[in-house]
Amino acid sequence: MVDIDKYHSRRSTVYGQRGVVSTSQPLAAQAGIEMLRRGGNAFDAAVASAAALNVVEPTSTGIGGDVFGLYRTADGDVGAMRSCGGAPAEATIENVREAVAEAEDEDPEDVEMPDTGPHTVTVPGTARGWETTIEELGRLTLSEVLEPAIRYAKEGYPVTEVIASHWTYAEELFEDDHAREAYLLNDRAPKMGETMRLPNLGETMQAIADEGADVVYEGHVAEAIAEEIQSKGGFMTVDDLAEFEPEFLDPISTTYNGVDVYELPPNNQGLIALEALNIAQVRGAGDHDLHSVERVHEFAEATRLAFHDGHRYITDPKYEEIPPLNSQTYAEERAANIGDERMEDVSFGVPGANAEDADTVLLCVADDEGNVVSYINSRFAGFGSGLVAGDTGIALQNRGASFSLDRDHPNRLEPGKRPFHTLVPAVAQLGEDDWAAFGVMGGYMQPQGHVQVISNIVDYGMSLQEALDEPRWRYREDGTLAVEEHMASGIPTKLARKGHDVRILPGLQFGGAQIVRNEDGTLSGATEPRKDGLTIGY
Repeated sequence: MVDIDKYHSRRSTVYGQRGVVSTSQPLAAQAGIEMLRRGGNAFDAAVASAAALNVVEPTSTGIGGDVFGLYRTADGDVGAMRSCGGAPAEATIENVREAVAEAEDEDPEDVEMPDTGPHTVTVPGTARGWETTIEELGRLTLSEVLEPAIRYAKEGYPVTEVIASHWTYAEELFEDDHAREAYLLNDRAPKMGETMRLPNLGETMQAIADEGADVVYEGHVAEAIAEEIQSKGGFMTVDDLAEFEPEFLDPISTTYNGVDVYELPPNNQGLIALEALNIAQVRGAGDHDLHSVERVHEFAEATRLAFHDGHRYITDPKYEEIPPLNSQTYAEERAANIGDERMEDVSFGVPGANAEDADTVLLCVADDEGNVVSYINSRFAGFGSGLVAGDTGIALQNRGASFSLDRDHPNRLEPGKRPFHTLVPAVAQLGEDDWAAFGVMGGYMQPQGHVQVISNIVDYGMSLQEALDEPRWRYREDGTLAVEEHMASGIPTKLARKGHDVRILPGLQFGGAQIVRNEDGTLSGATEPRKDGLTIGY
């Protein structure tokens, strides 16, 4: 049996002249390279890789989820795309409480937001987001960029080892026959190396290629999504789907030790990464030796403060005003709270948000024109809500599990509202003509991973691959500070002496990073050693 917690193989930073694609699954990286070879740009390659990941890594992403992008274009513009939907129009706190209470035979006032099921499905943004990316930023057609994914779905592909391990969750999650037939092989998860086909999903992707994303939001696929959710007691309608549109945003940013770092604004948790970097800079966290307890303590405490603030305020900005947590002045105030020992009374996590270990795919692409893009897709927790829309092969997300049914909570459920979103692609300007697109997948690990990757490169001069290989740490909702087992000897014990409740966790609990870079015209990239991924240069 393969031990997926060990990853001793040596990897090098990959270089290319025409383009570089980094993903968590090799076939998806190849799909992106195929688009570059056809004359497409980084955005075409990003959508092709994302679509392929829907098929070859369906344990973490799908058309039933959302998509976000952060990018620097060849023209020098730094931009962002957000394509995530909100709660159905009839999904009030009262309606959801009553529906869940009836199904579970509980008092409505005792009901909490479920982890899975029909009430956790928010309007999926993926298909419309892909289409918008291609139309506004790409060069090829949507039909062209979906070709590799459709081919993998219909003809089949061998399942890789980390993905095979995650797939076993589907055996428990999927209860309906049509869901199990869509994603299981002889009523079980496929094993490593077994060939898996997803023909229903392939047909749906073909329909999107032929008819455009409208088929998902107004056509027969929309009808199947609404029917599936309503049949289980949910409230989503075709009208909820038809009203959805992606949006282009101005990124938020800060400067960390001379490097400009760009993130997505709320409802995403990019503010947390920026505040943490600001506090760490004030504290001089990156001045400590790489393998010192002081370094880990300072960065971890800075991040915990940022989580405390972000999880109090971040929600859909259309419903609540959110303070500028990424301001330097605010960081100076917050940094004064950090001392030589672990801080007390600093909360972590959004109560009931179920977001700590959510599953995601993130990919990064750079091309020789100067485009770099970080593109992130997710259904939230693995295969999502447990619902598959009829015979479409679309597993629907459970992002709505992040809502609170507490009427006083900033992230409370409201009709049309988008939930607190963990997904944060990122871009950094490392020099005058030196741009990187990056991200670290995995629920609350994401901003913590951003801080560590940026520090590894900026403070310690690591290569891209070294920056991803370095052992990581992460705070968890229960207040513990988790570290990887191969962290430098003595650091976990010394952290415990500073008051941290230290846990050793498997590598897969510390996220999945991807990164690409265009440094004065030289393209490079690196991939996560804790995943099945690959970086390919062209």
